[in-house]
Amino acid sequence: MAEGIGLFGSHRTGKTTLAREIAGKTAMDFVRTSTSEVFARNGLDPAEHLDFHSRIRIQHEVLEEAEKVWGVARGLFVTDRTPIDMMAYTMVDIGGTSYVEFSELKKYIDRCYNVTNRFFSCLLFLEPGIPIVYEKGKAALNRSYIEHLSVLMKGFSLDGRLKCPVRMMPGELLPLEERLAWVEKSIHELHIMS
Repeated sequence: MAEGIGLFGSHRTGKTTLAREIAGKTAMDFVRTSTSEVFARNGLDPAEHLDFHSRIRIQHEVLEEAEKVWGVARGLFVTDRTPIDMMAYTMVDIGGTSYVEFSELKKYIDRCYNVTNRFFSCLLFLEPGIPIVYEKGKAALNRSYIEHLSVLMKGFSLDGRLKCPVRMMPGELLPLEERLAWVEKSIHELHIMS
């Protein structure tokens, strides 16, 4: 059975870079998720607002793609996205006057927690802080939007349905070597690697 260490946080927080570095310094495999590719395959732009039906449909597809790659991992792996991220991106577009089928939303959120509990040994949250760099096909580069997502993710990580431990990386921890040291310390303290 594969066990994952999931990095989660808003876009442009360095999750992919850090996950690759962790894999390079350990015996873990880096398992990359394909959110941008799923959006592109469906002719959608992740930086654009989506109505509820479009959003929930694409988020289910994103989760299915992630389950496939996490499901074929062997042993301990590290990944650059988790279902916590996916729940936040689903919720962020919902406003006070948004049309939402709550039963569909709840079903998706429950599914995300179940997938998280099935694949992950621990989750490591990355606060926004590193310089924001534009990259084609990624979500909107708006600092307030990024902070909004970050707050949603923190809230989801406190929910009782989540069964794996969560550690929060301080936002002021910016140099890559310091981030790596923090991850190594967290993994050691959680007894993830022997």
